[in-house]
Amino acid sequence: MLKCWSFSVAKQVTTFAASAMKFKSTKPRPVAPLGSRILTTTDDIFKHNMWDHVEWTDEDKEDARQKAQENSHVQIPAAEKGKFDADACQYWDKFYEIHQNKFFKDRSWLFLEFPELLHPSLKEDHDKNMHYQHEVIQTQSGCTEDTETRHYQHNDPTKDSWKMNNLNFQGEQGPKEVPFYPGHDASFRILEVGCGVGNSVFPILNNIRNTDFFLYCCDFSSRAIQIVKEHQDYDHSICHAFVHDICEEGSSFPFPPQSLDVILAVFVLSSIHPERLQGAVNRLSLYLKPGGMFLFRDYGRYDFSQLRFKKGRCLSENFYTRGDGTCVYYFTEEEVGDLFSKAGLEQIQNLEDRRLQVNRKKKVAMRRVWMQSKFRKPNPEDSSNYCCS
Repeated sequence: MLKCWSFSVAKQVTTFAASAMKFKSTKPRPVAPLGSRILTTTDDIFKHNMWDHVEWTDEDKEDARQKAQENSHVQIPAAEKGKFDADACQYWDKFYEIHQNKFFKDRSWLFLEFPELLHPSLKEDHDKNMHYQHEVIQTQSGCTEDTETRHYQHNDPTKDSWKMNNLNFQGEQGPKEVPFYPGHDASFRILEVGCGVGNSVFPILNNIRNTDFFLYCCDFSSRAIQIVKEHQDYDHSICHAFVHDICEEGSSFPFPPQSLDVILAVFVLSSIHPERLQGAVNRLSLYLKPGGMFLFRDYGRYDFSQLRFKKGRCLSENFYTRGDGTCVYYFTEEEVGDLFSKAGLEQIQNLEDRRLQVNRKKKVAMRRVWMQSKFRKPNPEDSSNYCCS
């Protein structure tokens, strides 16, 4: 199946280089996000493992559409589809039991793309790094990494839950009591949903030590959470890892509504059945403070991994199951925008990240497509001030 989306090297070089030259001549190169390594000459295609901001021609888009249509034409029988939803927890527990924490790399790109996760004391260094990166771009240099990953949460009910005990957190007079819950005294709280074995957790923890930040992380796989807690860098004084299913309507979190500053979802929502996505995002958004941010990165429509699926692995339109039983959905920019806007969030960033991933040994180039987005919970005071102005 690789060959269907990895045409001859000569044609790849010509096509990608032409697109890169068009990009160079018609658009300024962004400093950030989404990298800064731009392919501008046919001689360079196999010098690096990844090229950023790759444009597709109309022919490329139509070719991808046809391949996705072809591999989704034969779907999994209706009688078998339900097990991939009902038994999702078992599939992911088995995945982590086999691979432990060896399958995915820690996300070193996280703070470059999502500086909202940084403590204010670290943002000055981040800004200096961004200035340096801008200078690097001018010399057509830079760096990027393959960020593809897959993990998910879905059906196992939460075992660690915080009980409201009839406290009124949203009354007109403010909270009647100050409840005790993990991280209650922190000034800034982050939740990562679908944390897997901690590939984002531990880079974040290493950045928030000796600060007044607190990190929550959850996954519906009890095996994944066990691996996180057994890690040598896990610190319960600044992190609370717990089992939770974000699709379970009745499950509760170990913190009250409107208590989070940031929610992070990286390659997680794609693993949820499309019909359950809106409910999950709606519920999560309730826990953001006014002004809080929802940070999202996931698979985009016609990514190489979608086009390489064999016939008979499709569950529904653009939704597939892998050989190990785990599932994946491929988003469009419009779908992402609708998903979060219907949850009452306002769009700050919603980008399609198109890259060229290169296997230099095999001389194969693969088109990767990811979505990267940021949405903010509106502040009611801002809205009222605007209306009165």
